[in-house]
Amino acid sequence: MHLLRGRVRRMEALINGLLEYSRIGRIQTPVSVVDVDELLQEVIDLVAPPPTFTIEVEPGMPILVMKKLPLQQVFANLIGDAIEHHTRSDGHVKISVQDRGDDYEFAVVDDGPGIALEYQNKVFSIFQTLEARDQKESTGVGLAIVKKIVETETGAIALESQQGMGCTFRFTWPKQPRELYA
Repeated sequence: MHLLRGRVRRMEALINGLLEYSRIGRIQTPVSVVDVDELLQEVIDLVAPPPTFTIEVEPGMPILVMKKLPLQQVFANLIGDAIEHHTRSDGHVKISVQDRGDDYEFAVVDDGPGIALEYQNKVFSIFQTLEARDQKESTGVGLAIVKKIVETETGAIALESQQGMGCTFRFTWPKQPRELYA
């Protein structure tokens, strides 16, 4: 019965993930003034890291006129994954930003177990997980959602990692919403 309940929860999470993935770019969200520092504090509260886990947000986060929800979801997935897949409860995540002209480049860096080079090309593919599903509950949809959101907003995302050396996810985000580029 316990196994059956676990599989039903996994199927429900998978269906919800697929629905979320299919909605990206189709649902119109309002444009507003967003303080990225405040957005990150909301995300950190939402993902509720263990008290021993440190999340550092570097100063200098921009204030943008943009759709808040997509960027919030990208950060929630990246920070949530860094916490969920960390092998220790006292992990560290650092979030920084660089001005790249028309875009900002955000980096989410963790000190977790890292991802071996041979698996790095798979992490953004839908349904891909690096750990067996009976060891770590995962739908394999989270990073595919992140990639699709970033690309829908005219950005790009990349992973830098070595096994045992943590991960750095870098993604670009436009300074203006894509509707304003037309």
